[in-house]
Amino acid sequence: MRFSLLRHNHHLLQLPKLSFMASLTTQPPLPSTAQEENHDELLCSSGPTLSEVREDKVEGKGLSLGQPNGYLTGEARIERAWSHWKKLGRPKLIVAPMVDCSELPFRMLCRKYGAQAAYTPMLHSRIFSETEKYRASEFTTCQEDRPLFVQFCANDPDVLLEAARMVEPFCDYVDINLGCPQRIARRGNYGAFLMEKLPLVKSLVEKLAQNLEVPVSCKIRIFPDLQDTINYAKMLEEAGCSLLAVHGRTRDQKDQRKIRADWSAIREVRNAIRIPVLANGNIRHLDDVHSCLEATGAEGVLSADALLENPALFAGFRTPEWVDEGEESCKDGSIDQAELLVEYLKLCEKYPVPWRIVRAHVHKMLGEWFRMQPQVREDLNAQSRLTFEFLYGLVDRLRELDVKIPLYVKDSTNT
Repeated sequence: MRFSLLRHNHHLLQLPKLSFMASLTTQPPLPSTAQEENHDELLCSSGPTLSEVREDKVEGKGLSLGQPNGYLTGEARIERAWSHWKKLGRPKLIVAPMVDCSELPFRMLCRKYGAQAAYTPMLHSRIFSETEKYRASEFTTCQEDRPLFVQFCANDPDVLLEAARMVEPFCDYVDINLGCPQRIARRGNYGAFLMEKLPLVKSLVEKLAQNLEVPVSCKIRIFPDLQDTINYAKMLEEAGCSLLAVHGRTRDQKDQRKIRADWSAIREVRNAIRIPVLANGNIRHLDDVHSCLEATGAEGVLSADALLENPALFAGFRTPEWVDEGEESCKDGSIDQAELLVEYLKLCEKYPVPWRIVRAHVHKMLGEWFRMQPQVREDLNAQSRLTFEFLYGLVDRLRELDVKIPLYVKDSTNT
């Protein structure tokens, strides 16, 4: 069902001003005042006036997915999971959730270059439900930003539901982050550090499945023991999870360049449960996509770090790192990361995000360029207040210094 907006600037959506009280016992602290005053925390442009939606959309009345999962039997729930996934076109090329990196401008850039669905960055459910400023800066979307997974970290079912209801009208899945392995997740008691707290995980999934109309998805990491991973996946499916994304590394396997994801474990999970399964890990270029889908039998793949360096990955472009020496089937794709960065900056002017996010993407996309001209990177780091004029000038300066690192494409994928 289409939703209507109250103001004429219709392409960017912002959530209404709501505030809920929630427990602060095991959650990370709110951002400090010093952080809020930091220029990098400010939006990168004023952009258009953000539109507000009608109150009934926030209450979840604007969807057409039928009754919440809690009204369905086990078999009907599985059928509903597949029906919804097929309605979305069964996307195979998906932007993974990345903290401070998979925001709207970057998602839209990846969609232009082949991504068929995308996750938001991980959002903190308590801060999201309580803090208007956090909602306004950390979650934006637009009508073209679909299919969309909105991901939350949480350890309180009621707080998670409050946050999920706010985004329900604007997404295709509300996703629960059960895979973050970072120390901040340990301190905050969420992500992969809930793997030993299965009753709590089950209650989080059940709370959303029984009260939302939009389906619930989960993203996990594997256990060291395969059977534990399978049992975990089955528990999530029984609790009401409609789609499961599996990162083929354990919680302790954080170095993605040194440790390969276990695609065989993902295949075992896919064979053990009946809901759609997505594979995450080892996706560096389009050949990896095909290999992963064949090896795992998954419905689709997620890519994260490789996309940050090369947002055109899903369109068949690859960085020189993944072109074998003397490989005749690859040729200059007539595009490079500097051009992609310019496109990204233009999207940021249209869809404002905090400057810290823009700064991070500049470093990721131009990392190899900066290694050739480190002084340009030093000049970027010296800027306490970024501007678009400075960043466009930075790209021009690299061009004037004759830096060029093309992206390559195989003849067979050039179309």
